[in-house]
Amino acid sequence: MTEFTDLDRTSMARACALAERGLFTATPNPRVGCIVVRDGAVLGEGFHARAGEGHAEALALADAQARGCDPRGSTMYVTLEPCNHHGRTPPCVDAILAAGVARVVAAMPDPNTAAAQGAARLRKAGIDVAFGLMEREARELNIGFVSRMTRGIPWVRLKVATSLDGRTALVGGASRWITGEAARADGHRWRARACAVLTGVGTVFADDPELTVRAVETSRQPLRVVIDRHAETPPAARVLAGGNALVVTAGARNDGWPAGVEALALPDAAGRIDLVALMRELARRGVNELHVEGGARLNGALISAGLVDEVLHYVAPSVLGDPARGMFELAAPLPSLDDRVVLEWQSIDRVGADLRLIARIRRS
Repeated sequence: MTEFTDLDRTSMARACALAERGLFTATPNPRVGCIVVRDGAVLGEGFHARAGEGHAEALALADAQARGCDPRGSTMYVTLEPCNHHGRTPPCVDAILAAGVARVVAAMPDPNTAAAQGAARLRKAGIDVAFGLMEREARELNIGFVSRMTRGIPWVRLKVATSLDGRTALVGGASRWITGEAARADGHRWRARACAVLTGVGTVFADDPELTVRAVETSRQPLRVVIDRHAETPPAARVLAGGNALVVTAGARNDGWPAGVEALALPDAAGRIDLVALMRELARRGVNELHVEGGARLNGALISAGLVDEVLHYVAPSVLGDPARGMFELAAPLPSLDDRVVLEWQSIDRVGADLRLIARIRRS
């Protein structure tokens, strides 16, 4: 096992911080940061900002050149194994070999088999390659990309905002606003990092949401996806405005929808939406992280289908009481407590006056 130095750890931490700059924009590509160091001095830095633009490694080497630094004999710290394939940009391995880098420290292997084997090629050329430094942090940055590459489906994050007693709306449907402004702005950051935002037609009828990112600055808006079995979404619904919207039905398209709105029929054997097929289709389209903002029925259907990975739960210090609306309407009542859905806490934080709880589904 490779023993890493304090300089290694400091340098990789910087590479992770650089990778995070692509949090809202790098999709469908992974978020990658890179730093080139020799004798404790930083020669160049880079991060991948968006698809079609330079990869982090090439940009870090170009930055070194712009600073008048020769990278020969240096160590490159990168959050993901350098790619070894020619896509919209040349292989990063080519640039590393040409630059004369002596050592590469990568936080994690590339889960994309089409781009992998970069380490093997570097080692064959005599370059020292080490893995595993801050792998957990790098994997968290690319949790959706890893999911798409290894499972063929996005990482599904389900967002809910409730009162202390777990209620999402009054019995009549009123829900604006249960949580405060700070929590809502924080929710927009999670929206912004997602490739797509999913909701159900019931939420469209109740709230007429836009599902756009507004509280944070970003140059990219996620795809808006509506599950609408009978194609009932009103043509004037705000979620359809301006295109960049996909309505998933179990049958024909609504002829009244704007021309820029795409419709996709994915019926299952019972005439409902095939949720697993939808996840596979979204992954095929390059969706790494799917952010769900729906009602109890959609939330419950996704949970029951085993498709939810993470719950992002904002809790307000208030009580709405019965019979206000809850969070999850499961497909069938649980026969026993042994059948309950078990989660594992990831974090609990104060956001303004509210709490933000993040928990992940415990997989067997």
